[in-house]
Amino acid sequence: MGIDHWQYWKNPPAEKVEWVEEGIRNNEFFFVKSGDEIVGMVRILEEDWLYWGEQKDKALYVHSLVVKEEYGGKGVGSDVLKKVENRAKAEGCKYLRLDADSKNHKLCNYYENQGFKKVGTKEVTLSVSNLYEKEL
Repeated sequence: MGIDHWQYWKNPPAEKVEWVEEGIRNNEFFFVKSGDEIVGMVRILEEDWLYWGEQKDKALYVHSLVVKEEYGGKGVGSDVLKKVENRAKAEGCKYLRLDADSKNHKLCNYYENQGFKKVGTKEVTLSVSNLYEKEL
């Protein structure tokens, strides 16, 4: 989709590698399949200290939602978000939260069209992210 905000993964800094390794150790990554083919992935967190800090209300946090290019625009991302939302509701969460690079206007608009509201911004090492939440 011509989005370049993930280019740092070609030569990721150590903290990003550790972030992925931590998610693998904690079984937080989930793969999306169509038949036998993996078409995407998502990381689901029960807390997100880096972007959100300590929060009072229970929430699930969506990270690294990616879909293979050839499956883009076919509703895969929406389906994943709906399944995560259903899980969050079942677990008694008040919110579903995520972040998106503030320069990625297509992605920000996508999340807003999925019912997320921008509630703030967070500056991190490589970017400024918009913080979004959806009340459940």
